[in-house]
Amino acid sequence: MSPPLLKLGAVLSTMAMISNWMSQTLPSLVGLNTTRIATSDTLTQISPKEGWQVYSSAQDPDGRCICTVVAPEQNLCSRDAKSRQLRQLLEKVQNMSQSIEVLNLRTQRDFQYVLKMETQMKGLKAKFRQIEDDRKTLMTKHFQELKEKMDELLPLIPVLEQYKTDAKLITQFKEEIRNLSTVLTGIQEEIGAYDYEELHQRVVNLETRLRDCMKKLTCGKLMKITGPITVKISGTRFGAWMTDPLASEKNNRVWYMDSYTNNKIVREYKSIADFVSGAESRTYNLPFKWAGTNHVVYNGSLYFNKYQSNIIIKYSFDTGRVLAQRSLEYAGFHNVYPYTWGGFSDIDLMADEIGLWAVYATNQNAGNIVISQLNQDTLEVLKSWSTGYPKRSAGESFMICGTLYVTNSHLTGAKVYYSYSTKTSTYEYTDIPFHNQYFHISMLDYNARDRALYAWNNGHQVLFNVTLFHVIKTEDDT
Repeated sequence: MSPPLLKLGAVLSTMAMISNWMSQTLPSLVGLNTTRIATSDTLTQISPKEGWQVYSSAQDPDGRCICTVVAPEQNLCSRDAKSRQLRQLLEKVQNMSQSIEVLNLRTQRDFQYVLKMETQMKGLKAKFRQIEDDRKTLMTKHFQELKEKMDELLPLIPVLEQYKTDAKLITQFKEEIRNLSTVLTGIQEEIGAYDYEELHQRVVNLETRLRDCMKKLTCGKLMKITGPITVKISGTRFGAWMTDPLASEKNNRVWYMDSYTNNKIVREYKSIADFVSGAESRTYNLPFKWAGTNHVVYNGSLYFNKYQSNIIIKYSFDTGRVLAQRSLEYAGFHNVYPYTWGGFSDIDLMADEIGLWAVYATNQNAGNIVISQLNQDTLEVLKSWSTGYPKRSAGESFMICGTLYVTNSHLTGAKVYYSYSTKTSTYEYTDIPFHNQYFHISMLDYNARDRALYAWNNGHQVLFNVTLFHVIKTEDDT
């Protein structure tokens, strides 16, 4: 290859390097990769891992503050993680800036060579025209040599034009990197201005204040039900599954009771994941058969209705013994006052933020629902409320913060139709729909720890999320 072609190879090689660098590095500079720097007009969504979220706040007519707060996960070192990521990003930018300087020097050197070649080409082109005019006076051999040299130089013309454009682009890149480096340095200096201990203390103080605010939340009123989330498909058409609302955060045991009668076997799983995979941790053989599907696990014990009776049993999982049993006076049993789906669901045991409850019907109340608060140790009735809602017309029911919520059906199209407050001894008709996905609900219970409804829906174990309305207590509230 002649010297001009060697020069051309060097130029093209340099252009290939530029193209390769641009394809690999530019996306990270212009924001096409996963790193994104938010502008002042961008609303950044903070996850619960990064900070508290106040979804809404307002005042009611009495001047009380109303808010909805989601607490973050415990992670006080997120600031450090961000700071390390920022320093790493700054170092990468500085390294790229140095690489750009090296590339720029090489580009300028090659660019000067191309400019010289452009001058030579113009002179050669003029000579070639002169030779064309007087070619009869020259030998054919000399003419052919000149023409070959011209053919070798012609491809450099479009390369030259492209090189001019790329040189301008590289200059722009240098300016953008310089600006970005300045911004990142400023951010790093701003973060570094705060001592870690100071930041840690600020986070702790904020968390304390928000937890104090959460403690002032009164019991919530049901506003909305969403879902369901299907956890598992197992068992017969009727059954119950539950967790303990008073268990610690690390204790996520699940209990599973298939069928509504003729069964004494309770299956235990260490977690929801084990429950889904079917990895049992323990099996309990109860001393009595149960009736219905309306059992509840509360503070480490199982409460259930003894078959063919109105007797309530308290059974300890830890000792495997019956700790207490008591007859629920006047309560109908054995399909006298069940829910609409039957299944010996006369007596419904449930728990909420306030304590342990029994929901049933009596002849004295004309078959309408009676709500009784129970002593969790002795099963003694502490207080009862008589409602005007027929038990046999209810699909299912559950307690939230001392208020009983009743569904109008166990079939498709069901909704929360009626509620009764034990605090005020008043009722109201409601209209809170929910998706009865599998068309037959035989168990629906609220878990205060999970803020969710556990349901057995036609052989499907599902969860519903609930939205509660909270009012923050003021100093005047008792």
